Amino acid sequence: MQESQHGVELRGVSRIYTRGGEGVKVFDDVDLSVNAGAFCALMGPSGSGKSTLLNLVGGLDRPDSGDVVVGDTFLSDLSESALAEWRSENVGFVFQGFNLVPVLTAFENVELPLLLTGLSKAERKEHAMHALELVDMGDRAKHRPGQLSGGQEQRVAIARAIASDPGVILADEPTGDLDFESACQVLDLMGRLHTELGKTILMVTHDPRAAERAERVIHLDKGRISESSEGTESADDGFREVKPREGEGA
Repeated sequence: MQESQHGVELRGVSRIYTRGGEGVKVFDDVDLSVNAGAFCALMGPSGSGKSTLLNLVGGLDRPDSGDVVVGDTFLSDLSESALAEWRSENVGFVFQGFNLVPVLTAFENVELPLLLTGLSKAERKEHAMHALELVDMGDRAKHRPGQLSGGQEQRVAIARAIASDPGVILADEPTGDLDFESACQVLDLMGRLHTELGKTILMVTHDPRAAERAERVIHLDKGRISESSEGTESADDGFREVKPREGEGA
């Protein structure tokens, strides 16, 4: 897998939703710059725009004004079909609820987004298995989600996100549904994607202990980015690094 060349910029971005006939301003002329290969945590109260920011960067939503630039691509310049193709090649999504297909095996879930690419069957198998092995789930490739723990399901979901070798990983509360130890292991994995593979990671979280794993913490509130501060490398009272016990999964 290649290191990311994808920095992220928001230039004068505004986004307004209509609810009950009234406009709700989520972002108001927001600027943000994230370096390629950075690991950023996004924090803020509910409704502050954290998930909207991920959707804008991932091309799932468009701003009412301003530009979203990922790498050297101005997303507003892309048609819907071109945007979908760009997204499949450049962005991996990780969700709180895993979003795995229950009737498919771990391998088939990871392979699923690769069906939208031009990869051959053999290439898809190689990519999917490599991604599963990176998250230590290669030995559970034939297991269905119902046969996995929550932590294992999230690791499969991360494998699915990185299978196409995207430059950007967008994670929306990836530890929100996990127990403490499983959350630690998922955060360890996110850290590896950053330090070893050089991926650009934007991670939404409500938990300051999870945010401390990032190198930068960005705070959103009332339509503005109100604060941007450096995270810490480790936190003794937070999510420590946890290795799976021998013979046990997450």
